[in-house]
Amino acid sequence: MINNLFKKKLVIVISSPSGAGKSSICRKLLDDDPQLKLSISDTTRLPRDNEVSGNDYNFISKEEFESRIKRNEYIEYAYVFGNYYGSLKKDISSALENGYDVLFDIDWQGSLQLKDSNFSNILTIFITPPSKDAIYERLKLRAVKSGDGEHAINDRMSMYETEMSHQNEYEYIIENNDFESCVSEIKKIITNTRKNLNS
Repeated sequence: MINNLFKKKLVIVISSPSGAGKSSICRKLLDDDPQLKLSISDTTRLPRDNEVSGNDYNFISKEEFESRIKRNEYIEYAYVFGNYYGSLKKDISSALENGYDVLFDIDWQGSLQLKDSNFSNILTIFITPPSKDAIYERLKLRAVKSGDGEHAINDRMSMYETEMSHQNEYEYIIENNDFESCVSEIKKIITNTRKNLNS
């Protein structure tokens, strides 16, 4: 029963450089699509002012995260900007068993690990910004809201080229020049993929 259900459910990965809008896109998709459930990652970084543990991330200690790595509890994890991020296998399996498609807001490292997993229906989408300058402006705006310093902006900008270099590893590449158009295009991709799975 569960195996048959897994064959009909999607694991959807959305990645982008920092500041390209993937988290906002994921929130909109979740608001509009009751079949989607977000994979909430564990992380060792401190929460920003507007973040809630269990809703945005599961904020845990470095020691606990590394213990979970040793126990092989993560389907994917990465060390990014001095912190761990990872998705628990049990959470993903539970969501799929309950009939949801699971949405991942993760980077290219996590995407590669998911592709090597036992999940059969993995849809990968990479979001690009209209320009590198646009990323810098968005990161500056986010820093004002979140309290991130200039060093955090510089760290993320230094990773921009590396992140962009992995875009061709994804099935779809979509530019986030207009938010609503970008979300609409992703919705069409998800709808068409679901139709193909169930045809």
